[in-house]
Amino acid sequence: MYSVAVNVAAAPLAIIAATALSYGIALVIGVPWLVPLLNVAAAFPFMVASLRRGDVADAITRMLIWAATMGLCATAIAYKYPTATASLFLHGDAYRREMFDFIITGRGAEGDVRQFLPQHLGHALLFAALALATAGTLAMALGAILINYMGYYVGSLGAVSAHPARVMALAWAPWALIRIASFVILGVVLAGPLLGRLFRFEYRLRDQRRWLAIAGAGLLADVLLKFALASWWRGLIRQAAGW
Repeated sequence: MYSVAVNVAAAPLAIIAATALSYGIALVIGVPWLVPLLNVAAAFPFMVASLRRGDVADAITRMLIWAATMGLCATAIAYKYPTATASLFLHGDAYRREMFDFIITGRGAEGDVRQFLPQHLGHALLFAALALATAGTLAMALGAILINYMGYYVGSLGAVSAHPARVMALAWAPWALIRIASFVILGVVLAGPLLGRLFRFEYRLRDQRRWLAIAGAGLLADVLLKFALASWWRGLIRQAAGW
């Protein structure tokens, strides 16, 4: 009993260490498509362990720690090596160009609900389908890709800004953080049914309606906040960047 308690308590630190190590390995290998797979390998066993114990809240907490660690690592790497890592994160440089153009001109999907709403809806539906069909594995990989290219944009922005710390804090906009947290909850909950069959533990999706409602509310809040605040927030970022 004591050993199990110690292992459970140590899990967050182990997730942080393993996730950070996955980026170190990715930098050495330099193969972009391997980055999200390495990221997933760092945390997936910890999620499964929590679900096997019947502790969905702990599984979600662990994966939130994983997502936060990825965001910090991707941002730090991009800030330190913006040119060298331009091709390391899938879609990273394209997203950076898109966001830089939005900050400078105000044009682009970020500030236009007619463009970003279908994109967000498509990502959410694809993520949910992958979570159900692959026990969360490919959904986690998709989530890692999204976080990594967002982190690359944020770190690259910091590297060319007058006030790096301030601009990077602002560039992780609150609606983006809400979206990531919502995806994490959705991914964990929808991974459960297939994981339960594979690892032979009881898991009933209908018992997770509260978590699904929280994830849905978060995705709705993401859209509403982005619609209401993106243009104003752009001004804050531009000012902190010194552009």
